[in-house]
Amino acid sequence: MRKLAKLFFDLVLYGNFWIALGALALVWQSQLIIQEQPPNWEPLAAFVFCATLLLYALHRIVGILRLKNFLALERYRVIARFRRHIIVYAVVAGLASCYYFFLLPWSIKIMMGVPTLLSLGYVLPLFGRQRRLRDFDQIKIFLVAGVWAGVTVVLPAALAEQLWQPTTWLMALERALFIFAITLPFDIRDLEVDAHSQVGTLPARLGLKRSLRLAWWSLAAAIGLAVLIYSMGLYSAKVLLAIIITYALTAILIAYAHPKRHDYYYSGLMDGTMLGQFLVVYLLHG
Repeated sequence: MRKLAKLFFDLVLYGNFWIALGALALVWQSQLIIQEQPPNWEPLAAFVFCATLLLYALHRIVGILRLKNFLALERYRVIARFRRHIIVYAVVAGLASCYYFFLLPWSIKIMMGVPTLLSLGYVLPLFGRQRRLRDFDQIKIFLVAGVWAGVTVVLPAALAEQLWQPTTWLMALERALFIFAITLPFDIRDLEVDAHSQVGTLPARLGLKRSLRLAWWSLAAAIGLAVLIYSMGLYSAKVLLAIIITYALTAILIAYAHPKRHDYYYSGLMDGTMLGQFLVVYLLHG
């Protein structure tokens, strides 16, 4: 039974379904808040889920080829063992992404250009010396935060014709700070791998304690923005409470981040904070 449970968790986490579900949840959260739209499988949400599944599958495939020296680590062994499965998921997700992309309005298709190019540059070695955007010092965490905020806040707002509302951009900044805070622990986890790849990251520069404090300050700033958005009328009191609760729980998880923790802590719990925030917002929103 334990082996079966582990196989299931490995499939969900390393098949990239969990992170794709997190992206879908954040899109749903934005749609729920901005236009009172309940969760549904409409083209933008479906596209974001499938495109996230595709991009993270490509990231796994390319990454495992470059990190053969780390196959002793469990997560890399699992990815290497199920590499063919991940390729199949990538192909299916790619085809589905194309289908849903063509269902989107032209304005959204055009806006997708920048995050799509940045995302492909993040996972594919398109630059000199076979480097990806994530291989440039200090850039990857800011790139991740910016792209996730754009895709999960700005695009839903544009679809709802609320793009130029000040609250939209404040919400995007809040989302970026949240993603920044939960991405820092992944850089803490990957200190040894990034050092081997000669990629400079904030935890490598700041150290463990200062990196944790930076993540907490990022969440504190996100809470401040959430209060401001509430005062401007976009967030209800219940939504604000839900966001504060989930940020507080996220801060507790960040406190226990350490390079030696099992990857389930990061890929499972830390990534799960995105889905968790949506669920709390959804439950309290009504």
